[in-house]
Amino acid sequence: MKNLLIIFGFFCTMFSVQAQVTNTGLMDTTSGEKIGNLTFGAYIDSYYGYDFSRPVEGNVPYFVSMNRHNEATINLAFVDIRYQSDRIRGRFVPGFGTFINANNAAEPGTLKNILEGSIGYKPFKKKDIWIDFGVLGSPYTNESAISRDHLMYTRSFAPEYVPYYVTGGKVTVPLNSKVTAYLYLLNGWQQTQDLNSGKSLGTQLEYRPNDKNLFNWNTYIGDERSEINPDNRMRYFTDVYWIYNDGAKWSFTSSAYVGLQKTFQNRPTSSSLWWQYNFIARHTFTDQISLSGRVEYFSDPNAIQITPITSAAEFQTFSTGLTLNVTPASNLMFRFEGRYFLSQQDVFFDASENTVNSKVWLISNVTFSF
Repeated sequence: MKNLLIIFGFFCTMFSVQAQVTNTGLMDTTSGEKIGNLTFGAYIDSYYGYDFSRPVEGNVPYFVSMNRHNEATINLAFVDIRYQSDRIRGRFVPGFGTFINANNAAEPGTLKNILEGSIGYKPFKKKDIWIDFGVLGSPYTNESAISRDHLMYTRSFAPEYVPYYVTGGKVTVPLNSKVTAYLYLLNGWQQTQDLNSGKSLGTQLEYRPNDKNLFNWNTYIGDERSEINPDNRMRYFTDVYWIYNDGAKWSFTSSAYVGLQKTFQNRPTSSSLWWQYNFIARHTFTDQISLSGRVEYFSDPNAIQITPITSAAEFQTFSTGLTLNVTPASNLMFRFEGRYFLSQQDVFFDASENTVNSKVWLISNVTFSF
């Protein structure tokens, strides 16, 4: 009983103060230089990684972020141009780098290079309701494409297998000082060029109980059939994540999600589930040095999102890692990360091209932004 009272008291204290914490799950955290109604910013994320399985084609399997092996290159570079007035806003973010090459490969022509491009309008002068339309940053999971904002340098499996961007319309409605609701009408699951005639729906509910905590709950529903996946039917997805920052020594974030994909095979409709969970923590030693750690598990037994590169039937993999973060200036960051993967089946190759169930990945990075 005493332990229960202690836990209850902790949560009462945790939720007692009202303020803000940054939602790093969204690609909306760049600052930039302001000139009148315009703001200009830029971001460069360069890296060198070494995958000890030494992939023959140089691509780290199962990842679109920081996915080149034994090569100094650019993960993501972009220019961020924003316009903001009382009732109109716009944003254009052209992006380049290995992340764009891998993540946006399905888009045709110059659509590949649009990280975000949107126009927003505030229809009511005295209500902070916004309608945005275009290519938008995705609300799904606790990690975006901007590595600088996250506790670890590399991405978890979680954001790699949900949309990094969505295309369509978004309505933002503040419900009160702590809760904001969003409604999305979309072309589909990470699609700028629509792959079928249907549209998808997404929702987002963001709760900020105090200056240290943020909770976010998202949903998605849409028909995912296409020429590439003609058997796909409705996809149902939901995720919830938590972000904590005490403003001093500790930061935490955690994300869990589950997806259900309906498929049509020989007339009967079947269903397949995939899910994941991660927990990431960072301890700050000085203004310039911190250490982060992550544990995660990703399960996709029916290859809805991940098809193993080996002959293994299922992808169910555990990952852990550590990152040393060095920040000599507010807009400059160096990171050094080691990551270990362990799977229930042999879903990796070793350096001799034998199938194995584990591997090690080392990577270093420098990030600059303004």
